[in-house]
Amino acid sequence: MDQLLASLRAAAEPTRLRLLALAARGAFCVMEFTEILGQSQPRLSRHLKLLCECGLLDRVREGTNVWFALPTGSDGDLARELIARLPADDPTLESDRRQAARVLAERAREASESFRRKGADWDEMRALELPAHDVEQALLALIPNAGQLLDVGTGTGRVLELLAPRVRQALGVDASKAMLALARSRLSGEAFAHCAVRQADMYRLPLANASFDTAVLQMVLHYAEDPAGVVAETVRVLRPGGRLIVIDLAAHNRTDLAAKLAHRWPGFSDTAMRDLLAAAGLRSAEPVTVTGPLDVRLWPAERPPV
Repeated sequence: MDQLLASLRAAAEPTRLRLLALAARGAFCVMEFTEILGQSQPRLSRHLKLLCECGLLDRVREGTNVWFALPTGSDGDLARELIARLPADDPTLESDRRQAARVLAERAREASESFRRKGADWDEMRALELPAHDVEQALLALIPNAGQLLDVGTGTGRVLELLAPRVRQALGVDASKAMLALARSRLSGEAFAHCAVRQADMYRLPLANASFDTAVLQMVLHYAEDPAGVVAETVRVLRPGGRLIVIDLAAHNRTDLAAKLAHRWPGFSDTAMRDLLAAAGLRSAEPVTVTGPLDVRLWPAERPPV
């Protein structure tokens, strides 16, 4: 009861309600909040501190950046309930939404320009001329309902965008701040309020055991120095009965990709992938093949129920 009362007291202030409403649109940093609300950084920092202390907002540090977003999963239920009760036609909230749209558009432009300057403004599926649409359709066929979703190596957030209508909550993790900047821009609309991204090491996920129903590893393992370590760490956060979908290149003989795109592995055979999944305690299902210049495989597997 004390925690609930503290949360309700923290929310019972106009600026803090405005901050919660904005967080429903995605993650923002303090400077973006100051630009949208037209208030000083010290004042907003105090409001944000109170909201984080009572659990209505999450504070996530990425290097020198700090992002504020709604908590994922059941931890964010109270915040989302409060936001749902705010009047949609309130003129102050409408003004905040317009300012937020402008800030998000500017963020996307800056993120894209930064990515181009670093030579990373490309998508691997496109670079390899792979049938991305067919791969996505195959993934959708495997995941009619994802529940609580984790996308490891989320990149620009395309998997989250694709599966958003089929998930209750979704989290994408990636080591690259540049990638995450683009992902946040992609996922900035109200339709993605239940999706979040954060910086994390795929070998040491800052996540609780058995906290996700579904996990996806798309075009990740051929870069990994230790694929077995990535799979084992991902399985750790899967609930019993949860599913892992590995999407990667089938075994190939394109030796140029190691130098050209820094691939560590020349794809994976079905036998190698089955062994990898079995070593992590998963039961493999029949893989799905999408043919192209390089074949792409989707390997579904399940963590056995207790």
